[in-house]
Amino acid sequence: MTSQSETWAALDLLKMLVLDPRYAALIAILVAAAWIDVKSHRIPNSLVFVGIVFAVLYNGLNPPYLRDNGWVLALSGLGIGFIAFLPFHMLKAMGAGDVKLMAMVGAFLGPWPTFEATLATGIAGGVLAIGFIFWTGRVRQAFHNVSLVMRSNLLTAPAGQLDFSLSPNSSAGKSR
Repeated sequence: MTSQSETWAALDLLKMLVLDPRYAALIAILVAAAWIDVKSHRIPNSLVFVGIVFAVLYNGLNPPYLRDNGWVLALSGLGIGFIAFLPFHMLKAMGAGDVKLMAMVGAFLGPWPTFEATLATGIAGGVLAIGFIFWTGRVRQAFHNVSLVMRSNLLTAPAGQLDFSLSPNSSAGKSR
């Protein structure tokens, strides 16, 4: 049971998120990106580019903390968001649009909140993936895929060659 003060605090937080141009723009762009991604399995570069330009300009001209340089915060957040998800793209576990989108989120949030957002995104994505695998009854296929990748890399890793790819038809996560 929540107290009245907790309810007011939650409403104040929601009001702050919606009325602050930085967070309102971020939320709007993320909703648009999610909508487009669900419909077309792509995140448009133009949407990400507009978000990055807005975030860098807005943070540069209106730093979230007066003692900080907003330009540095935006650009370092962008870099952390990009670097955090790039290895997953290189392993073919994530699309390039997701990497660019997290870089854009980093430009809005700055470095430390971007690090926290990447951790939260990874945890949420993992929970959703596990739930999806159980929901669709593809648990056996998922364990088979993990076993296949682990066995093949066990033999090739000492030579410095890692391969996390599977045939397109063996994915437990793609809709068929």
